[in-house]
Amino acid sequence: MNPSMGPQLLLVAAGAVGVAALARRRGWPVPLVLVAVGLLVGAALLAAESLLGEPLVPAVPLEPELVLYVFLPPLLYSAALDSSYLRLRDVKSSVGLLSIGLVLFTTAVVGLVVHLLLPDLPLALAFALGAIIAPPDAVAAVAVGRRLGLPRVSLTILIGESLFNDATALTLYRVAIGAAVGGTISLWEGIYEFLFAAVGGVVIGLALAFAFAWIFQRTRDSLVENTLMLLIPFAAYLAAESVHASGVIAVVIVGLYLGNRMHLQGFGTRLVSDSVWKVTDFFLEAVVFALIGLQLVTVIEGITGYSPWAVAGYAAAVLAVTIVSRFVWMFGAMSLIKVAGRGRTGPTVPQTVILGWAGMRGVVSLAAAFAIPPTVPERDRAMLLFLTFTTVIGTLLIQGTTFPALIRRLRVSSEQEQYEDRLSEAAAQQAALEAGLAELERLAGELGGEPDEIQKQVIDQLREKSWRRSLTAWERLGGGTGQGGSETPSALYRRLRRDMLQAERQVFVRLRDERRLDDEVLREVMAQLDFEEAILER
Repeated sequence: MNPSMGPQLLLVAAGAVGVAALARRRGWPVPLVLVAVGLLVGAALLAAESLLGEPLVPAVPLEPELVLYVFLPPLLYSAALDSSYLRLRDVKSSVGLLSIGLVLFTTAVVGLVVHLLLPDLPLALAFALGAIIAPPDAVAAVAVGRRLGLPRVSLTILIGESLFNDATALTLYRVAIGAAVGGTISLWEGIYEFLFAAVGGVVIGLALAFAFAWIFQRTRDSLVENTLMLLIPFAAYLAAESVHASGVIAVVIVGLYLGNRMHLQGFGTRLVSDSVWKVTDFFLEAVVFALIGLQLVTVIEGITGYSPWAVAGYAAAVLAVTIVSRFVWMFGAMSLIKVAGRGRTGPTVPQTVILGWAGMRGVVSLAAAFAIPPTVPERDRAMLLFLTFTTVIGTLLIQGTTFPALIRRLRVSSEQEQYEDRLSEAAAQQAALEAGLAELERLAGELGGEPDEIQKQVIDQLREKSWRRSLTAWERLGGGTGQGGSETPSALYRRLRRDMLQAERQVFVRLRDERRLDDEVLREVMAQLDFEEAILER
């Protein structure tokens, strides 16, 4: 990366965080707002350049190495950590048909259409474009789906698809670019490279997963473990890519394995990990989506020698084919799953429509387009980059902005799932309560003799705390004692205790300001109050 780009990237990052903060406060979809603002800034820079005759500020090109080696590994790892291995296993057929089958289908269809539209473009480059725009990025779709209560099976399919489809697409991309630059590659060579990348990624991912799990069993230090967590995605990606295996698959495998074992880690590791990855995701996604919109200047300036109407027609055709091919494959794949599942239920027709419309593309497609080697003729590179950019922007702004309305229109929700979750949580809390009280009685019996007054008070407090937690779960089911819309006991307790905590904080700060309490002591007591308030918020 060019060192002179440092100040520009810092400015982009600061602006992206500011825009994302505003979007979150307003309840707007953050990725779409960032892309739209980036486009507006890019359009303003183009207008200023046409008036002044020179660029107002240097363009901010998307560095492929920055995206593929810095942004992509931690985003994939975080998504894998947060995913459910068990739910992904339940929908493995759907995920496989989408992350492998749909990518192959989209690559073939888009490649053939582009070759028909642009006969002078080599067929290998046409297929390279198909591979570039084949993998959707589910960040925007999953964020909207969770906010509007999309059923869990649909969200799991989208997440699983986005975890693995980049591996398929990037492998196809390498094969197509190799054929375009280095000559003919046989079908068997392409299949070998694809299988080697997939199997190699799985092997390296499992090896690293076992190694880090062994290390975590012996460290028991939340600071060390979370520091290693930050290094894991880069280690897995680089290790796999160095032997031409799939870094994407290696990162996902490590993340799924360690995420499924997270309950074995200490509470400190889990608490810190959750906060670390939330901040990481927020920052990286903000910068990534802002960079997508800002590529308008670079993309437009590269297109020369074409009629504006012809270029617009090519872009519209590729966008339409990309969207339609997903629907065609989606309905065919879901029908195949239902037939092969022997009556096992799969996504309903409305859910399939929503999954079909959730094909927004993202930064990986743009990074792959920018990574096209300079040995490809500049005219062809510019056209591929332009068609990639318009497809990414088109899917984000057309599908992304209409996705919430489609979910509401089709009345697809997870209300029944949410009720079942609350019911199962309440039942689990009851079972845990009984186990905890039984253990308390056993420990009380080991105290020897009749408990004294202090011991009785402690035992009673522990009983009360367990009952309160169980009661809260049942109240969320609607079984609380509140009448006529009044507060339930747990809600009243949380409200009053939050106000008490605020009053306590003010006293601690006043005593610090009066030099009657040291800053180090203040930080300790504030952390205790913060943990208690976090529990109340839960």
